[in-house]
Amino acid sequence: MQMSKYHAKKTIIDGITFDSKTESEYYLHLKEKCERWEIQAFNLQPSFVLQEGFKKDGKWHRPIMYIADFEILHTDGRIEIVDVKGFETADFKIKRKLFEKKYPYTLTLMKYVKKYGGWISVDEWKKLKRVK
Repeated sequence: MQMSKYHAKKTIIDGITFDSKTESEYYLHLKEKCERWEIQAFNLQPSFVLQEGFKKDGKWHRPIMYIADFEILHTDGRIEIVDVKGFETADFKIKRKLFEKKYPYTLTLMKYVKKYGGWISVDEWKKLKRVK
């Protein structure tokens, strides 16, 4: 079994390889939401250009890309971009800022916390932890 850089185990569901078991479980969660018509649809690994590539002093600099875990189309037409992580990495914090400036979509970081009833945004989880 392959491990990612954060020691997550790659998991295969429906012939799709996910970077972590948690990500694959969120995929199943979204499939259920689709079946119950709670969301219209979702896509895997949407890609966004955060900064265009450029040439400087004769050297080509590749674009900075952000590949999220999921893109969700809600029943009201809103698009939400979701990443499933247990915590915010320094890399993610920078990419989130660049994403927020350039794109009109909501970017949500989700995690699974049994104590709080399952799937919860990391922002909401932080608020609940502060209230204690």
